[in-house]
Amino acid sequence: MYNAKAYSAASATSPLASDTIARRDPTEHDVQIEILFCGICHSDLHMVRNEWGGGTVYPIVPGHEMVGRVTQVGSAVTKYKPGDLAGVGCMVDSDGTCPQCKANLEQFCPNLTLTYNSPDKHKTAPVTYGGYSDSIVVDERFVLRVPTNLDLPGVAPLLCAGITTYSPLRHWGVTEGKKVGVVGLGGLGHMGVKFARAFGAHVVVFTTSPGKTEDALRLGAHEVVVSRNADEMQKHAGSFDFILDTVSAKHDINAYLNLLRLDGNITLVGLPEKPLEVAAFSLIVARRSLSGSSIGGIAETQEMLDFCGEHNITADVEVIPIQKANEAYERLLKSDVKYRFCIDMASLKSE
Repeated sequence: MYNAKAYSAASATSPLASDTIARRDPTEHDVQIEILFCGICHSDLHMVRNEWGGGTVYPIVPGHEMVGRVTQVGSAVTKYKPGDLAGVGCMVDSDGTCPQCKANLEQFCPNLTLTYNSPDKHKTAPVTYGGYSDSIVVDERFVLRVPTNLDLPGVAPLLCAGITTYSPLRHWGVTEGKKVGVVGLGGLGHMGVKFARAFGAHVVVFTTSPGKTEDALRLGAHEVVVSRNADEMQKHAGSFDFILDTVSAKHDINAYLNLLRLDGNITLVGLPEKPLEVAAFSLIVARRSLSGSSIGGIAETQEMLDFCGEHNITADVEVIPIQKANEAYERLLKSDVKYRFCIDMASLKSE
């Protein structure tokens, strides 16, 4: 084992602070990565503050949107060599034998190891530690190639926000000629707009904030609808092939179900705190469907990164030093970021 610098929280009410954690030395199948940038995800805040059912183990080192440079590889590693750019997302291991893993859907593996706060199979620590750290060691199967032409801070959030929006758009067949809605223009929504536009769809953003119209159009939307305006909503009734719902606040899902055409689908990627009320009639009248989606598997995440390299797609980020992580969490609660925070991990060296 070796020691790595990190930022951790000691309890649900503790701020993130400088810490030293144990990392395993690379085994034959491992890749060691110097972390250059790590995105901040809203789920980091929820986990640090133990807001998802009491499952947080302390100390916690969050972060599952990492971009870095390979520093060492195990003897059996074939895909990476020292000096390569590499990424690590929301998961670092799975059983590899279940039907989901065999279908390249590791994100649904019943024995999935998440990048942080999962039991550590290697017994280096009680749980896995994430990307608010200067380095990480990951099994080669869960390391991703990063296109060399992209701005690295903007790549980091692709490992969560990017694949969370890319996967359902691909799964539900969004292509040229489709009409696609994106509900909410935040960390997830702005990526959904970029991908839907790159896929060739006609993209409509739904927002409660008229002030976001200009930004939505800049990001690639063809139209912007203020969802509180009933007349604007009615103009689009029964016309959408697919709607991506990124909103985590309480909202009327039926208002959007009624915008779907025959066999249209709306997929939830936001996580509202309370259950949404669904009127059966909204689904039945046009054989509509309502579904949810998580991240993607490793193969699909690599496909997404390659697509981003080809189309020059990155997240819109505000780069911060790690010393401002606690401030960033408070700003996240106010939606005061366009559109993701990304930590420059070089700032950790001064700790």
